[in-house]
Amino acid sequence: MIEADKLWIDGASYEMLLCRNRFAGLNDLIFQGDSGIYYMEQMSARRRALPEGEAVAISKRIGWSS
Repeated sequence: MIEADKLWIDGASYEMLLCRNRFAGLNDLIFQGDSGIYYMEQMSARRRALPEGEAVAISKRIGWSS
């Protein structure tokens, strides 16, 4: 895993992680290999830590078009 990717993931909020997951290009290397596994583990952990309904609110705020 690239250390810069780990640092970014560790410093990112759930909203930031979801936004990058939703809108990143197909060639974004952060989603491949160990970085990708770590990314999704951290995103899932942050989602579980949110108050009920907050993940849905964040998803709606982000939307589907960039």
